[in-house]
Amino acid sequence: MILPIVAYGDPVLRKKAKAISADYPNLDALIANMYETMYNALGVGLAAPQIGLPIRIFLVDASPFGEDEELSDDERKQLKDFKQTFINAKILEEEGDEWAFNEGCLSIPHIREDVFRKPKVKIEFQDENFKTHIKEFDGLLARVIQHEYDHIEGILFTDKISTLKKRLIKGKLSNISKGKISIDYKMRFPDMKKKR
Repeated sequence: MILPIVAYGDPVLRKKAKAISADYPNLDALIANMYETMYNALGVGLAAPQIGLPIRIFLVDASPFGEDEELSDDERKQLKDFKQTFINAKILEEEGDEWAFNEGCLSIPHIREDVFRKPKVKIEFQDENFKTHIKEFDGLLARVIQHEYDHIEGILFTDKISTLKKRLIKGKLSNISKGKISIDYKMRFPDMKKKR
């Protein structure tokens, strides 16, 4: 089932999400619905707060980046084959010199900005079977994971841009929260509590 994606301005996007246990109700269906919602919106990642649930789940399917000709063959292969559900994730380390990449977000449509992030991340998480993993990721994959992880910490990519850039997009953000935008996927807007 395709769920509405929560738009910028909704308080759920600012909450630090809570851990869940293996007996969370209808977890398999929730994860399946999150993947369907993400694919419908042409996203590469989606976090539970973006569908209105302040719980520590996010998913990443980086396969669209596997077609990017600007990346090396190794990077394309790594991204093309990467699909993972992250439950109760905790970043253990971020390393390296920060680098900029133009990011966007399904909850903040039509806005893209350069965001600086470290190139390597070490993360502990549970998969959909609640098996615990500790893995390291780098490059574009690390960035997508960091972006989605921020969502379960109540952080948006717009928090990481300069004050000047924040001022320049203030009107656009206001329009998003009021539902004054045109989008190709289902959204829930905080100011009007309406769906599109």
